[in-house]
Amino acid sequence: MSMEAEKSVIGSVLMDSMVIDKVHWLEPRDFKDPAHSLIWSAIKHMYKKDQKIDLVTLTTQLDEYKRLNEIGGVLYLRELLNTVITTANVEYHANIVRRNAIKRRATDIGHQIAALSEKPYDDLEQMFQEVERLAGSIRPESQTDLIHLENAEDEYFDYLDQEDDFIKTGFKNFDEWIGGLGRGWLYVLAARPSVGKTAKMLQMLRGIASQGKGQCLVWSQEMKRTALINRMMASLTGIHMNTFRLKKLTPHEKKIAREVYRKEIAPLPIRIADSKNVTIEEIAATARQAKRENGQIAAIFVDYLGIMNIPQPPGMSRQQAIGQVTQAAKRLAMELDCVFVLLAQMNREGKKAIEPSLEHLRESGDIEQDADVVEFLWEDPEDTDPGPDALGAKVIQSIIAKGRDVGVNRFRYGFFGAYQHFVDLPKLDEE
Repeated sequence: MSMEAEKSVIGSVLMDSMVIDKVHWLEPRDFKDPAHSLIWSAIKHMYKKDQKIDLVTLTTQLDEYKRLNEIGGVLYLRELLNTVITTANVEYHANIVRRNAIKRRATDIGHQIAALSEKPYDDLEQMFQEVERLAGSIRPESQTDLIHLENAEDEYFDYLDQEDDFIKTGFKNFDEWIGGLGRGWLYVLAARPSVGKTAKMLQMLRGIASQGKGQCLVWSQEMKRTALINRMMASLTGIHMNTFRLKKLTPHEKKIAREVYRKEIAPLPIRIADSKNVTIEEIAATARQAKRENGQIAAIFVDYLGIMNIPQPPGMSRQQAIGQVTQAAKRLAMELDCVFVLLAQMNREGKKAIEPSLEHLRESGDIEQDADVVEFLWEDPEDTDPGPDALGAKVIQSIIAKGRDVGVNRFRYGFFGAYQHFVDLPKLDEE
C-alpha cells in the first residue's frame, strides 16, 4: 500500500500541477523508494521556484542534474502518470505516505538511541541531549499556512466571543491592569540578589495554580524543594520563616502548619524539581511528558536563567548561548500553550540606587527581545514608607520595563521578608 500511495501522489502532481498545493508538506525523506524520494526532491525544488510541474518540465529538471537515469528515466515518470485516474484522493494518499514514513523513522531512531548505550559518555547530559535530538528528528518539518483575512473572519469573531483565558497571578493591582498572563508568553522576572524574586515567584506560583487553568511546573536550581515549601508555609501561616527552617515549631504551630499544607498547598497542581544545572532541552522534554500524562500546563517556572546548564560551542559567545535558551523557552511556551516564567539576575555593575532598565539584564542576549513581559523588582532608597497598612514591610518597586501588547507600568509592594510575603501597596500618586 505504501508504494502505491507514493506512486499516486507523484502521479497526481504530474497530472495536475495545482495538486502540489495540497501536498507540498511532504518531505523527500517521507518516500521509502529512493527513486520516489529523488523525484519528490526535484518537484519540491521546482515548487519553491514557482515553476510549472508536468512530465516535460520534471524530466528536464532531472536530466539537468544528471539524475534522470537514476530514477528509471522518462519511461518511469510516464508510468507514474499513467497509474493515476483521478487526483481526488491525493491528500488521503499523502497522509498514508507521511504516516508510514514516521513509523519508519521511529523504528530507525529507536535503534540509534539503543546504540547510544554503547558509547562512552563522560557526561550523561550529552547523552540526554543526543536522545532529545534524535527523537526530535522524527517530527515532520513545520509548515506555515498563510490564511487570507477574508477567510479568517469567522475564526476572529469566534475568538472575540470566547471567554478570556488570561491566567491571573494573585497580585490584584497587576491583574486588574493586564487582565492576567497570556498563554504562550515568556515572562522574565529580574532582580538583584536578596530583593525577593524567589518569594515573588512562589506567590505567583500559588496564585496561578489556584486558578484551575492547569498544572504548574517548577525548576529550582538553588534551593531544595523543602526550602521552597518553607517559604510558602511562612507566607501562608504568618509563622516566621526561620521557625520552619530551624524546625522549631511548637506543637500548636505544627498543627496549624499541617492544616494549612493540606488545605492550601497539597490541592494545588504544583510539581517541583530541585535539580541543578538543568538544560532547556531537559525542561522541554519533562514538560511535554507532564502534559501528556497530566493534561494542560498553566505555567513553567525556572529559578534561574544564569545557573542553567547552557552549552557554549566554540565561536559562540555567552550572550548568544543565553539567547538560544530564551528563544527555546519562548517556543516551548507557544508549543505547550502556557506561560514560561524565567527568573534572571541583574548586572552587578548597575548601582542599587539606579532604577533598573532592560540594559541591566545580566548577559542579556536576546532576553528582552524574546520576552513578552520583563519585570524588575527594585528597592528604591527614596521610597521606604509602606504606609499604615503594611508597617514593617520593605517597599519593593515592580517595574514592568517591557510589555508586548500591554505597554509598561509600575507597581509598589510591601515585602515582609520574615514571612516571604508580598502585599499590594498604592502607587505614590494614588496616596
